[in-house]
Amino acid sequence: MAQEKLTRTLAPVVVGILLLAVWQGGCRLGHVPVYLFPAPSDIAQSFVKQWPLLVRALWTTLAITLEAFVISVVLGTLIAFVFVQNKLIEQSLFPYAVLLQVTPVVAVAPLIIILVKNTNVSLTICATLVAIFPMISNTTIGLRSVDPGLSSFFKMSKASRFDTLVRLRIPSALPFFLAGLRISSGLALIGAVVAEFVAGTGGQSAGLAYQILQAGFQLDIPLMFAALLLIALSGVLLYMLMVALSRALLGQWHESSMTEEA
Repeated sequence: MAQEKLTRTLAPVVVGILLLAVWQGGCRLGHVPVYLFPAPSDIAQSFVKQWPLLVRALWTTLAITLEAFVISVVLGTLIAFVFVQNKLIEQSLFPYAVLLQVTPVVAVAPLIIILVKNTNVSLTICATLVAIFPMISNTTIGLRSVDPGLSSFFKMSKASRFDTLVRLRIPSALPFFLAGLRISSGLALIGAVVAEFVAGTGGQSAGLAYQILQAGFQLDIPLMFAALLLIALSGVLLYMLMVALSRALLGQWHESSMTEEA
């Protein structure tokens, strides 16, 4: 088991090192200009040189991402609880939740930025609109995915609606809720970056998306790649945190967790 875990960890690391080596060698042997496609060493130099700027931009983007993610989790879960209590409310409002999901944030972001004078608030709203639907959908499905036998048992026992919700529906919905967290965390980051692109805000509160725009205008392609890499690493870190949370909460009592550990 220990050897299998070690292999599972080392395999992607080895592949990544090989890809970086091929990338570095191809750029150097092909004499590719830095302003067209930088080598990993050029990106690393840009990291070292522009590290304070990148850290500030990363913090700005992550702050918006985390705010939008928390709001999406809270609002999405509350809306799902309302949906499962009344079928008519779900049938009336769920299409509008779908409308939020299918409407590109690029189309509505300019309007939100105009209506909301505070830039950070408008960016958070845009990111929330992107991230909230998985929480609504997954949690609603989870709250409705209860075992029919257990549901009949609760009815025979004359359990109250609150007891049924706390003791039956919420435990049944937990795996779906945690799956929604994995999706929503990544979408919150995507929404924050897209909103920053649309807003184009600079200054001390500029995020990574603005740094990418500026680097493109200045043909500082290594800085652009460095900012892109930070965005990608942030998304991976958020996903890994949600996976760790899922394993901690599900433990050994749910099939999905036991399958992952097997």
